[in-house]
Amino acid sequence: MSTVQIYDRAMCCSTGVCGPQVDPTLPKFAADLDWLQGQGHQVQRFNLAQDAIEFANNPAVQEMLGREGVDCLPLIYVDGRIVSRSEYPSRENLALWTGTSLAPQRTLPVAGSGGCCGDTGCC
Repeated sequence: MSTVQIYDRAMCCSTGVCGPQVDPTLPKFAADLDWLQGQGHQVQRFNLAQDAIEFANNPAVQEMLGREGVDCLPLIYVDGRIVSRSEYPSRENLALWTGTSLAPQRTLPVAGSGGCCGDTGCC
């Protein structure tokens, strides 16, 4: 499983989905990250306003911020490698970078050849 790290611009909260004027991209991205975690990947999200120490502890993030300013955010890392900057990626890109299938997982039971009761003969 992969580790995905997101270095976000300064936002009001960890996901940026609160307040009167929410960027419509943020709720979709938050849902995509929840989906990614549900697939077993580790997701870490750092907000410049609340997690500045995480930005300071990553030399590559420091270099990008020094060179391009906050316009480089969000920075997306997958397994320690920058895969995206300056925009929120789609679920399809997150799946591609982590080697995750977009096909839905089967969660409902499927009746076998013995019908809905299987081999118990309950009906």
